[in-house]
Amino acid sequence: MVQRTYEQAEKRLEEIVNELQKGGKTLDESVKLFEEGALLSDFCLQALKNAEQKITRLGETNADEAQV
Repeated sequence: MVQRTYEQAEKRLEEIVNELQKGGKTLDESVKLFEEGALLSDFCLQALKNAEQKITRLGETNADEAQV
């Protein structure tokens, strides 16, 4: 997959959802879009999970520093 930001992936995922909702695609086209969407969804979920972990670590570091 092309390296992209969370925002780019989210935007493309929205485009895919809109394309699939419109209909008019062949089965093969729909499957390809669905597969791309699934990969983008996984990418976005992992990016959010990584951001949450980073924020948690930063909060713990700040809490540790405040106790000193």
